Formats: sequence, structure tokens, C-alpha cells
Amino acid sequence: MNILIAGGRVIDPASHTDTLADVAIADGKILSMGAAPAGFQADQVINASGCIVAPGLVDLSVRLGGMLASELAAAVAGGVTSVVCPPDTEPVLDVPGLVEMLHHRSRQLQLARVFPLGALTRKLEGEVLAEMASLTEAGCVGFSQAEVPLANTQVLQRALQYASTFGYCVWLRPQELHLGKGVAASGALATRLGLAGVPVAAETIALHTIFELVRATRARVHLCRISSAAGVELVRQAKLEGLPVSCDVSINSLHLTDVDIGFFDSRMRVTPVLRQQRDRDALRAALADGTIDALVSDHTPVGEDAKNLPFAESEPGATGLELLLSLTLKWAQDSGVGLSDALATITRRPAGVLGASLGPLAGQLGTLAVGSVADICVFDAAAHWVVQADALRSQGKHTPFGGYELPGQVRATVVSGQPAYNAPTFAHCV
Repeated sequence: MNILIAGGRVIDPASHTDTLADVAIADGKILSMGAAPAGFQADQVINASGCIVAPGLVDLSVRLGGMLASELAAAVAGGVTSVVCPPDTEPVLDVPGLVEMLHHRSRQLQLARVFPLGALTRKLEGEVLAEMASLTEAGCVGFSQAEVPLANTQVLQRALQYASTFGYCVWLRPQELHLGKGVAASGALATRLGLAGVPVAAETIALHTIFELVRATRARVHLCRISSAAGVELVRQAKLEGLPVSCDVSINSLHLTDVDIGFFDSRMRVTPVLRQQRDRDALRAALADGTIDALVSDHTPVGEDAKNLPFAESEPGATGLELLLSLTLKWAQDSGVGLSDALATITRRPAGVLGASLGPLAGQLGTLAVGSVADICVFDAAAHWVVQADALRSQGKHTPFGGYELPGQVRATVVSGQPAYNAPTFAHCV
């Protein structure tokens, strides 16, 4: 299909482009930016006047919850065209057949593309390494323990040695096993509410361990969802040292603090736990200065029965795919970050984290460069909307941001040159 996206403000952080231009798409690729080539005939025209035309969003932390169709529909409704799926699915992604099945199902849906992480250890039990080579051949872009910390440091060392040998990336959420068993950040609020606390040391001890092993093995490690000011400083030092590490932060940690728990609001039961304002401020600054590489939705759909429980007993998680763009824009407005730089945190920079693991798509995601795969998000930055949980497309209806008025509405999403979403109220598609 040939598509012309006409009259929009094209912002491509990867090429530092910010201009009014038409974008022509043919054969799933971006054919031109500016005047369409002679003889080009569009099968569909998207009138993007008054809208931003940006690369499709790349989300590095999306749990699909066994509801692939609804969650990928939520993704494209949020302008997200590529998602990384942790291995803690049911069943765990620890054998090639399951990875291949996930790829097959997602391709059939023709919505957002899925990049799975393979289990670092079999069944995520932490004792025996999974078959990394076979999982990579099946399509895994890296390996992770998801939310299951490795108790055995020797196993982690062997995993990093093996990953370093073959150039694989290991994705780790830095949390010490025993200190991380609480449900709220250690501090005055957790004490007052009688909630078991998670100290900052749970993150920093894990980071120290990871960095020592990275120094020894030179393995490439991506740190998932940094949550504290102390953690940010350790990451900053590691990068200055030249260690091959990257990291991300969730929309929850970027906008919320432990105070938002209020009177045991289980919507605020997320992982990692919400910390104090000084931590949130440090995370915001680190995302702006590049210490933190990417912003993620940490989309984790949770059912009614699992969420509507006393705070400490409720299942952690929140829906976020449809909020990622708007919460990025809100952070940018609050922090004085330019629009192109803000979009980079959900396009170019997360695509850079994936890097060579993308195979043939390496260098093509998170950009509008001519010849790249046509993954595009068209959105109205000036529009505002109120988050109504029941109206979200995800099967997970629980979000800490219910009732928030947020900037930015997605009008259309294109994946691999095919229309994947068109907002019901958007009449500019002919």
C-alpha cells in the first residue's frame, strides 16, 4: 500500500529533523520526506495538518498478559509500534518453540511488532541457564530474569560470561532478593501505614554486584526500571567508567511518589515501588541528561480480582501503553525539555538500546530516515484528554493516572507501511 502523510510537522530526533513536510510510504518503507517522487500515487492520504508526525514509539517493557490482541491494539492506539516483552509469560519463554509461537501470533495480528526477551534461566528458577543460542535463533533480543532476582551470584557470573562471548545483552532489574520483598518504599509513609518497606539499598547493592560482574566479563547489560537517586548516581558513574550498560525508567516512577499511595490505593501498587520526591526529581533529571536511556510504560495488565485487594495483598502492575506518549509530553512540559528531545526517549534512544539485536531492522526503528521501515505515529500535541480507565483498550483497566488530564492524542499509527490505528474522531484520513 502507498500512503501519503500530508501537511504534518515532521519530527525525527534521530536525524534532528523538525520541519513541515509530506511523508511518502511505499512497500512498507519510507520513500521520501518532502515532495513525493514523480509518479507516486497514494492509495491512502492521511491529512496530518496541525499534527506531529513522529517515528513509531519503541517500548522496552510491555507484559502482554496472555491477551495478545487487546494489548497490541492498545499499543498502536498509543502510537507504540514496537514492544519488548519480558519472559515471565505463561508459560515462561525459555524454549524456542514458545518464542516462535509468540512471533507467529503477533505477525498474524498485524499490529505492533513484538520483540521477546528469553528467560535467562530455565523456568526463571535461577539455577540452570537457558539455551541462549537457540532462543536467539528463535528471535529473542536479549535475556532476562524479569522480576525474579538471581540469588546465586555464580549463576549470574556464568550467564554474563556466556552472553559476553556471543554478544548477547542481559536485561536485569536491579533488586537484591531479600531486601526487595516489601511493598512500599522504606520511609515515613510506609512506617505510618504499616507497610513492609523496600530500602534504596535493595537497588544499590544489586547494582554494585552487577557492575563488578560487568567489569570482569564486559557483558552488555540493560538495567530495567531504575527507581532511586542513589541508583541513578551509580549508573552515571558506571557510564563514565565506560562500562557497557544502559538503563530505563518507568512512567510510574517518573511521575509518582510514595505519597500518592494515599489511603492504601492499590492502583499505586507497582514494581518497582514508588519512592520519595527526591528520587523522582533525580530520575527526571537523569532522563533529560541521558544518564537514563529510555522511558518505558512498564505495561502490566492486572485483573480486577487481583487488584481489588488490600494494598499489600494486591498484585503489582498497571496499564501504561496508551499513556506512554502523553506522560512523556507531560514530563517534557514539567521539566522544560524540548519536544524532539522528549520524543527521543521513546523512539531513537530505546531503539539504540536494542541495537544490533534487531537483526535486519537494526538502525531502522525509532527514525523517519528515507529507506527505513515505515513505523509512524501521528499525534496532536495540543489536544488534551482525561484518562478514563474503562475506556482503555487494554484488558488491564488499572492505572495510577485515572482522572489525570494529559496532553497529546494519537490520531493515526502506521506499522511497516500499513495502517494499524486511526482514531475514531479523526476524520483526516481519506
